[in-house]
Amino acid sequence: MLKPENCYLHIIDPQQRLMNNIHQAQRVTDTICKMVHCARILDLPIIANTQYKKGLGGYVPEIEALMEGVPRPDKTEFNALANPETKELVNALSPEVNTAILVGVETHICIYQTSLGLLESGIIPWVVADAVSSRSEVNSTLGLSRLQAVGAVVGPAEMILYELLGKAGTLEFKAVLPHIL
Repeated sequence: MLKPENCYLHIIDPQQRLMNNIHQAQRVTDTICKMVHCARILDLPIIANTQYKKGLGGYVPEIEALMEGVPRPDKTEFNALANPETKELVNALSPEVNTAILVGVETHICIYQTSLGLLESGIIPWVVADAVSSRSEVNSTLGLSRLQAVGAVVGPAEMILYELLGKAGTLEFKAVLPHIL
């Protein structure tokens, strides 16, 4: 079972120019926002990235509004951990952190390659299926299949949030509940 102290949330590239072309972009945006709110409630560290911000711009406004205090290196690498600044941030996390909760775009490119980098670093990638996508549905679907084949865990936001919570009735559960419903 996952415990909050063993996880961090990693947001990959939900930039406006890119998201304009993403399959089910609003679902992805809404679920990323849910995950950020819940990560803050559960006190999970959050790391974010942009992909070539000069060309693709900033995050979509709904996510951008939640990014205060979140380190967000700009990268040109598809594997976020191949970016030295991002790798340094991940390495600086508590040694207890063994799981990265991944959200963002694109499933078959940056999410996939970042997952490979995480696995190589000994960190389990947990891909939030309803918080990732690609420009085409087929690329997203095939990307999720490939992610599972290489050892990433794939599942919906609610599954991981309830696993992190462990039980009802806690202060954390009551704070997360409005974001789940």
